[in-house]
Amino acid sequence: MKNKQVYIFLTDTGTLFTRMIKLYTKSTLNHASIAFDEELNEMYSFGRKNVRNPFIGGFVREDIHTELFKEAKCAIYSCTVTEFEYYQLKRNIKKIELSERDYKYNLIGLLGVVLNIDLERKNAFFCSQFVATLLSNNGISLVDKPLSLVTPQDLSEAKQLKLIYEGDLDSYPAVKLREGNSTPHSYIDNTVNYLITKKSRTKATFLSAYHKVRAFM
Repeated sequence: MKNKQVYIFLTDTGTLFTRMIKLYTKSTLNHASIAFDEELNEMYSFGRKNVRNPFIGGFVREDIHTELFKEAKCAIYSCTVTEFEYYQLKRNIKKIELSERDYKYNLIGLLGVVLNIDLERKNAFFCSQFVATLLSNNGISLVDKPLSLVTPQDLSEAKQLKLIYEGDLDSYPAVKLREGNSTPHSYIDNTVNYLITKKSRTKATFLSAYHKVRAFM
């Protein structure tokens, strides 16, 4: 089975929440997201639902071309996972998307980080807690500490992650690929991502079909 890559995206968005974390961590980059492609086309986190309203937060699919990331500095890390782990991660993301109203931003959990108190709450996450929990639930443990206390700085120090870029987001080479058209492979990937959420079929069936189709591309 082939290995695949997921990407941990750390940035300074300048939001109220990241400034709160910065007071404690003293780190520049205090927002964490997980992406499933190097171009950051498909990226998720817990943060504000509305760029202009810092008090409404939850599960979000992020777009690096929005105002939130304008002139942002970032660090991007790759994490090697198995193909099975990769699609399990994506399947879990789809499950959260389908019931995203049940999830909320874990503002109380941020206070727990500052006080070093494990305040785990059901269906409530802040950004780095979400990334660490998603990976941990799929057998990928990055940090040896309670998940509710994981900070973006902790993620940056994880031995399993490899730094592939650090600097201005606008200068990240791979981001320019977003301006191009979708390739046949990306279309197939998106189709498979949808199909594997269906309970009526097994993931193995779709992975088998996926490889057969890609073999002819």
